[in-house]
Amino acid sequence: MNETLFSEIQRLFERTYAQVGINLEDCLIDRARCAQLSMLAGKSALELSELARTFLRRTGDQLYVGIYYSRWLIDQLEQHDPRAGLGDRNIRSLITFVEELNHALHAALQFKRGVREIASEDFARNLEVQAQVDTYLVLLLFVAFFRKTQRVAATDRRWLRFHLFARQCPEAFHDTNLRGRYLETSQLAANYTCYLDTLNAVRRLDEIRRFHSLDYGAKKERILALMAGHAN
Repeated sequence: MNETLFSEIQRLFERTYAQVGINLEDCLIDRARCAQLSMLAGKSALELSELARTFLRRTGDQLYVGIYYSRWLIDQLEQHDPRAGLGDRNIRSLITFVEELNHALHAALQFKRGVREIASEDFARNLEVQAQVDTYLVLLLFVAFFRKTQRVAATDRRWLRFHLFARQCPEAFHDTNLRGRYLETSQLAANYTCYLDTLNAVRRLDEIRRFHSLDYGAKKERILALMAGHAN
């Protein structure tokens, strides 16, 4: 049986970090359930993308996850499957797809490690910066797969960075907290991925595994220290 794009990316993340213990495809929800959960999430949720969302709820020692993808987003990825080629027609859809899957996976892994404050701002920022870093690395794999040399050119990296970082508009959020969250995490992720680009494959894998294990404060300190070292 052919694997879905979802299962292939989940498997990639699990090989990189750790087994989450569940098939995250079982956490997919429909539009009606997304609307219900969005209402419960509060006013700020109204500003989040309608293309895809991840919902997390804790009840005691249980974590409940819901992942929503709009019909439009799925149609785009089915019509322009990134496994057949990555270009301007499907890169934005793939970014959105990967980021939401990544949110769910890392939330589950952190919960397994004993993290319970899933409603905290640091938890949300941790998921966001991690998702942007991981999505960049996934995009690099897709690009490399379609290059005869399996090498990613500088022009490819600039193109990926444009779509993943430069095209973001955190300033558009009316909610102060959301605006600050996306401004900070996108800047941190952009700088950190520049550092990752300087490492060979083995060192990069070791680095991202260590990075993944850090809480948000430590992630931020790590990136700022790397930036200061580079400036010197």
